[in-house]
Amino acid sequence: MISLIIIAVFVLLPLSEGFAQEQVSVPDTIKVDYSNPAIKNPKTATLLSAILPGAGQVYNGKPWKVPIIYGGFAANIYFIDFNNRRYELFKEALAIFDENPRDPTQPFPSLNRDGLVRNVNFWKRNRDLNYFLFIGIYALNIIDANVDAHLSAFDVSDDLTFRFEPSYETLSAGGGNIMGLSLKINF
Repeated sequence: MISLIIIAVFVLLPLSEGFAQEQVSVPDTIKVDYSNPAIKNPKTATLLSAILPGAGQVYNGKPWKVPIIYGGFAANIYFIDFNNRRYELFKEALAIFDENPRDPTQPFPSLNRDGLVRNVNFWKRNRDLNYFLFIGIYALNIIDANVDAHLSAFDVSDDLTFRFEPSYETLSAGGGNIMGLSLKINF
């Protein structure tokens, strides 16, 4: 019985398509004219920022963002170097401790082996996290250029206004009236 229902569904379903209402095709894309110098191409901005960080921001007309991007890179490189120097220092101290735990030339005589291992792992983890932060700054640079180029076609002129007006409508189905407040936006 179930197999007959399944067969009927697969046989009758394609036939019922002929009885369906005619569908009107509506274009699902909007064409943007990039010949206007105020409207920026997002693909160009993204590629420029991927090749040279900050170039997409300059293309979009926002050169003030470039020092922020390079400041982020510089600070991140500083912290990568700082954490790497501390990591190497504790790694060397651990090697000295492993050779001779009673060596008087140890750089950290108050730390035992566990303390040295914890410090080695701590500074290595911080250095590695800063590498990921570097990649994150680079990715945010590209995303910012892309989003800013997409928003360049957004109209933010002074003639965009909105106002509240009283609203009065008559309901055709129930025969009642609706009174309220409407928000009118003029473009």
